This record gives sequence, C-alpha cells and structure tokens, in this order.
Amino acid sequence: MRVRYRGSCHCGAVVFEVEAPEEVEADYCNCSICRKSGYLHLIVPRSRFVLVRGEDALSTYTFNTGVAQHTFCRTCGVKPFYIPRSNPDGVDVNVNCLDERPAAVTVTEFDGQNWELHAHSLAHKSREG
Repeated sequence: MRVRYRGSCHCGAVVFEVEAPEEVEADYCNCSICRKSGYLHLIVPRSRFVLVRGEDALSTYTFNTGVAQHTFCRTCGVKPFYIPRSNPDGVDVNVNCLDERPAAVTVTEFDGQNWELHAHSLAHKSREG
C-alpha cells in the first residue's frame, strides 16, 4: 500500500508530495555530498513526485558528470529532493525532509564512495511497479 507523504525544506519555501510505501526502504550513502548533507535516499518514479510549491526558490548544483541535478532551497540551504545520476528518470527524496516519518524506515548502506561499482544496484528504484 502506498501513502502520500508531504515534505519541505526547513523554511517551507519548497513543498513537495511523494507517493511511497507505508514502510520505506531508504539508502544511506557514504559519498562526500550525501554524508555532509545528511541525506537519506528514497528514490521513486517521477510520476510519484509532485512539487507543490517553490520551484522559484530552488537552485541546482551539479558536479562531476553533471547528470545529477542537486536541488536545494536558496533561502535555507536544505536539499529536500534531487534528480539522481543513478536514476535520472526518477526523483530522490530526502526522508529527513518528510513532514511525517513513515511507519517504518529500513536503512540500507550504499557505498557511494565507490559509486561506479555499485550504481547498478539502484537502477530498479525509479521503475513503476
């Protein structure tokens, strides 16, 4: 069963909704950007994500290949979601930015420091199903 969660940045300028299971499987990545920002990954198909408000409040940061579109609020600096390099057809939501925590969150360690070796293990997460 899927639930519609609402989330936001810290200041509330950016608000989104995401449809995800009641019990969420999230990934903790050890790469430098994820560690430093405290990101907890929930990758969903783009069709299950809606930006409710704040497109004009977002800035985008890219690095390395430029495929990942790291979006963050220009006011408070929080990164509530982004388009991941591993799943450019999906959206990666920061579970820590959901207004209400899912009933259960199972966290899986992801070795993002060795991204090229492990990225394939994330490919299925943005598929409809």
